[in-house]
Amino acid sequence: MHAAVVTRFGDPGVFELTELPDPVPGPGQVAIDVSHAAVGLIDVYIRQGLYKDRQGLPQPPYVPGLEVAGTIRALGEGVEGFRVGEPVVTLSGTGAEGGYASVSVVDAAMTASLEGTGVDPALAAAAVPNAATAYLALTGVAHLQPGERVLVHGALGGLASAFPGVARTLGAAGVVGTVLRASLANAQASALPYDDVVASEDLAESVGGQRFDVVVDPVGGQLRTDTLQVMAPMGRMLLVGNASGDWQHTVQTNALWRDNLAMVGFAVGSYLPAHPEQARPAAQAALKAVSQGLVGIRTQTLPLAEAAEAHRRIENGTVGGRILLTP
Repeated sequence: MHAAVVTRFGDPGVFELTELPDPVPGPGQVAIDVSHAAVGLIDVYIRQGLYKDRQGLPQPPYVPGLEVAGTIRALGEGVEGFRVGEPVVTLSGTGAEGGYASVSVVDAAMTASLEGTGVDPALAAAAVPNAATAYLALTGVAHLQPGERVLVHGALGGLASAFPGVARTLGAAGVVGTVLRASLANAQASALPYDDVVASEDLAESVGGQRFDVVVDPVGGQLRTDTLQVMAPMGRMLLVGNASGDWQHTVQTNALWRDNLAMVGFAVGSYLPAHPEQARPAAQAALKAVSQGLVGIRTQTLPLAEAAEAHRRIENGTVGGRILLTP
């Protein structure tokens, strides 16, 4: 197989397109002929070396990539419910490597069939893993209830854009998104089921006195603190990323007990492996939202040989959706 290999931690230039032996699935695993591999911000952070000392994450040389779509190539021992040639998509609990390749091996428990769903494999790779993440975060962590209101920061980002559609399927009464500048709230936002998309600058003024029961924050930085003033009593903020790149910002926790608020982190990459029984229900909920058109997302497609360019675009903030690599 051919694969985009990170040869060392560093800038996007560390990628090298390499021929490697075809991987063979072990017990409980499936091998997939990859048609599309999603590129995520977490891939960028790992390649940069931000998590180089964290146990369980890959060390160079390695093949990045958490989420792929394609067809089943081979079944490992004990795998049932799949057949060779079946179209599938993987969820985000597959680990942190292996996707940027023509063949990928993943746990069968983290794999969902696309057969009969009508979901295109490119859309599946771009939207289904994030929609499953949104479902797990909103149900298992934020405990979103019907009739509650949701605020989503970074509204057009790859992960954030999955939340409004999933929130709608769970009965949210309203969903508002934020973007960095009002000029970014364009036609792309209208394709997503937001009630409104506003500028995150001067947040309290932008939302016009509204209060939110659940906040989804993949942005971080000062916006995280500013958001506390627009949360309803007993509001819950999901911390699902730090796209701002501000790793020094801290929140004054006295505001939490004073206003009956909660902040809780959620990382699906460590959550799903610990709770594999939740993968299938999350995948089914995600596919339902995607097939209903509630998780539309803009995609850019590049050949596998241009993995470095994909990472550059993410670092430059010029994506506004998801980048897919095609082997």
